[in-house]
Amino acid sequence: MKRHYFISNNLDDLDSIEQQLESKGIHRSQIHVLSRDDAGVETHEHLHNIESVLKYDVVHSTMLGAIVGFILAIATLAIAEFSNLTATYTWTPFLFLAVVLFGFSTWFGGYHGIQTPHKDFKKFEGDLNAGRHVFFVDIDKDQKNILNDVTSSHPGLIKAGTGTATPRWVVMGQDKAVDIATHTFP
Repeated sequence: MKRHYFISNNLDDLDSIEQQLESKGIHRSQIHVLSRDDAGVETHEHLHNIESVLKYDVVHSTMLGAIVGFILAIATLAIAEFSNLTATYTWTPFLFLAVVLFGFSTWFGGYHGIQTPHKDFKKFEGDLNAGRHVFFVDIDKDQKNILNDVTSSHPGLIKAGTGTATPRWVVMGQDKAVDIATHTFP
């Protein structure tokens, strides 16, 4: 899959585009809107807003923090073992310090990430600050003609490049989860 980015000033136009794409076979889970106007996006029935946590680098930074914390915890335990301090003080303070270092590093990574825009969206900060909206679609090669047909009939939509898409199995898994949740448990 490949991600195609577009920029627009008009949420109504984006709502119309999303309806057209869905009617031609592109799944809702393939289409997203990134906007600072979350309330405006919510008032449009067909627009699929990005989850707040995914707008920022929380997941990536938290994982990096956990890796650093793990390394610090292992180093603490290794120093305790090889310095023979455990014979004097027991393992308890070193285990406690290792857990604290791991937890703090993980927390600090997440704290840093919640303040940092997601790496895929940093290039759109100027547009978002100017009140524009980023519309993106993850498509397979065989869906490119559908995307081109629909977007070419909307002159207010500006192409903003391409990027790496969410893996196909994740996108289709989201779609199946929504189907199960809405049809099995109404």
